[in-house]
Amino acid sequence: MAKHRIFTTAFAGVYPHYVTKAEKKGRTREEVHTIITWLTGYSNEQLEGILADRTDIETFFSGAPRLNPNVDKITGVICGHRVEEIEDPLMQKIRYLDKLIDELARGRSMEKILRQ
Repeated sequence: MAKHRIFTTAFAGVYPHYVTKAEKKGRTREEVHTIITWLTGYSNEQLEGILADRTDIETFFSGAPRLNPNVDKITGVICGHRVEEIEDPLMQKIRYLDKLIDELARGRSMEKILRQ
């Protein structure tokens, strides 16, 4: 089975798109960082290192300290698929992050985005 091309893309290659999407809607880079660290367990310092090292997306998610225990509360449609029904574990993690960034850009409160 061939790997999806996205898996080998550097996380630093998609990260600016998350920030741009958020900032266009009046949200901040710091809020994007909060979402990423909440989801993955990385610290801000670790995240900065990942961006500087151009770590690929597969390694980014496989090396995450811990997936947030509330990840199962992330539901809904992203890119035409229900995020909770995506079978490939890596693709599901990618879509979890996409979904959270979409919620941020749509103006949802951080409390709700972080499932608190």
